Amino acid sequence: MNPMMLVNCAGCRTPLQLPPGAPSIRCALCHAITYIADPRAAPPAQPSSTSLYAPQPRPPAHAPPPPSPYGHAPPGPPPNAHGRKRAVICGISYKFSRHELKGCINDAKCMKYLLINKFKFPPESILMLTEEETDPYRIPTKHNIRMALFWLLQGCQAGDSLVFHYSGHGSRQRNYNGDEVDGYDETLCPLDFETQGMIVDDEINTSIVKPLPHGVKLHAIIDACHSGTVLDLPFLCRMNRSGQYVWEDHRPRSGVQKGTSGGEVISISGCDDHQTSADTSALSKITSTGAMTYCFIQAIERGQGSTYGSILNSMRSTIRNTGSGGGGIGGGGDVVTTLIGMLLTGGSAGGGLRQEPQLTSCQPFDVYARPFSL
Repeated sequence: MNPMMLVNCAGCRTPLQLPPGAPSIRCALCHAITYIADPRAAPPAQPSSTSLYAPQPRPPAHAPPPPSPYGHAPPGPPPNAHGRKRAVICGISYKFSRHELKGCINDAKCMKYLLINKFKFPPESILMLTEEETDPYRIPTKHNIRMALFWLLQGCQAGDSLVFHYSGHGSRQRNYNGDEVDGYDETLCPLDFETQGMIVDDEINTSIVKPLPHGVKLHAIIDACHSGTVLDLPFLCRMNRSGQYVWEDHRPRSGVQKGTSGGEVISISGCDDHQTSADTSALSKITSTGAMTYCFIQAIERGQGSTYGSILNSMRSTIRNTGSGGGGIGGGGDVVTTLIGMLLTGGSAGGGLRQEPQLTSCQPFDVYARPFSL
């Protein structure tokens, strides 16, 4: 396999790894496009017929790598009047490490099933990144996640619906530029975060929020610890247990813009920035999922997904009632719930899990009036 070429960004000079065969790469930080000269454009050198050192063709030692999914827009016909649907789904179990999680790859599979069967996403327009993938471009490393997020927005136009689902570890780190209300940046942890570092909310915002053009809709569904504002969106819906809410303004005092280029971004996350998210476990101990992903799917399957407010209330109610004798999650003959068939475990002493799903947006809106759709 050919090694990836390391090139410096034409804008900010950040080192970037160019996938084999790609003619250019776009920087996730400054969005400058760096073009690589095509060696095929130059005439081949003609060795002397008398040279003893004329190169001889040799068969490749290894099979060429599979084509990168990141170098072009998704296959299929051009967008129709209702737009094109595209999704990046990332599930990381950190298997064989001290950070191992049990339910994240199941989350990814269930989310893909939901998008295809409930929201009519074409299977070929869903990019899966899990440790089970055999394609090296689809292993959820930091580089591959960055490239997948670039692919998600590549070529998008008005009417398109995009989804980014992430299930894995999340964390937070001290913020030093003053653009966080609580003084911390939220982060996602790729498979190789211990050696390559985490993906910070500032980068996520720069990659998929700021460039989003007018008429394009992006939903992020983030099942991770400390994930409340992991997209750095400017407004957070602060909702109490009775369902009343206010929009908190999280725009940085520095005046740095955290909104879009006209598109619409809404994020549903597993917990507040200071909270952690739980796994679920099956009664049979065979499988598990993330609590947030499971509750989100339950809300859709039970017909409680008509508006953003109804989804958020349903998810919070289900998590609160888990372990408190209130029935929790389970049962049902719906399509995805039957597929995974499990109950939440690990309730706190006061009943339920200590996490509250959050809703953030690029703009405030009436959560009980706006219909939910992907």
